[in-house]
Amino acid sequence: ARLRVRICFPCSSSHIVMISRAILLVIAASSVADAASSRSGAAGFVPAPLSPLSTSVVSAARASGGRMGLRGGAASGLRMADIKICKDVDSVGKALCEVVEESAKKAMEEKGHFAFTIPGGSILKMLSGLKGDSSIDWSKATMAWVNHRAVPLDDETSTDFKAQSLFLKSWEEQGLNVIKLTGSTDAVKEEEAYAKALKSLPSDVCPPNADGVPMFDLSLIGMGTDGHIGSLYPDTPATAEREKLVVSVVKPASSSISLSLPVMLASKRVVVASAGKSDKYPLGKAEGVKRALEGDETTSSFPASALRGKALWILDEDSAALLGK
Repeated sequence: ARLRVRICFPCSSSHIVMISRAILLVIAASSVADAASSRSGAAGFVPAPLSPLSTSVVSAARASGGRMGLRGGAASGLRMADIKICKDVDSVGKALCEVVEESAKKAMEEKGHFAFTIPGGSILKMLSGLKGDSSIDWSKATMAWVNHRAVPLDDETSTDFKAQSLFLKSWEEQGLNVIKLTGSTDAVKEEEAYAKALKSLPSDVCPPNADGVPMFDLSLIGMGTDGHIGSLYPDTPATAEREKLVVSVVKPASSSISLSLPVMLASKRVVVASAGKSDKYPLGKAEGVKRALEGDETTSSFPASALRGKALWILDEDSAALLGK
């Protein structure tokens, strides 16, 4: 198995010792995997899964607030866990804005346009750091919502409405193209209209993959403590949808639409941000992050786990507190 470990932060001598020990464990595990791979042709042999090591190495960096990425070869069974641990909510927001700037620059250099998606929730406030930002040419960018309530756009619970005062009005004034909802309270109709809008995106803006799924340059994703991403909630039919680009989630009080999991996974870059405590999450999201990255979960039981091997996870120290424990 091929193994690559990236360490991208300053370390004290004590941190180096911790990380070195963790790396030795991974190398040993990789050697076992290589041996297992050579025996994989033997009848009845099933290599032992090694995926938990992916986050145990990252957790060694917790005290230094750094970033480590680890990727195992196909034979090892390791899945990539690319995690950046920041000190606090403000630091997570700053890191998130830097990712947006980097992704925008890369996409515009490669194809002349930047297509990205954003969710509602706490990430909206984080993105306010880019309000009035001059490093991004918003006239060469297209934005879609990861999820959005089926309410009039001027409703106070509308994500579009909330984003306007934080940053969206500024971006739109600079030429940003936003794929908006119609403002209907009928989630099924909104689903159909939004899917049609995604399918009509020009290939030079957001090219489709071999399955016809649009490949956004960047998708920012938030996660609830129950593991929901977008409006894909645990143990609901929406988590199993593989054909539609957009799904509708009908609830008595708060119907919504959401990009389907195939659309999220088709993005060239996916970033999950988790930080802070709030009225909605008074205990923070540490338990949810641990389940997403280290738990024995399925897409149905904990949807965020589907992004385990795809996303960059930007976490504050509180959200990362249980990793590796």
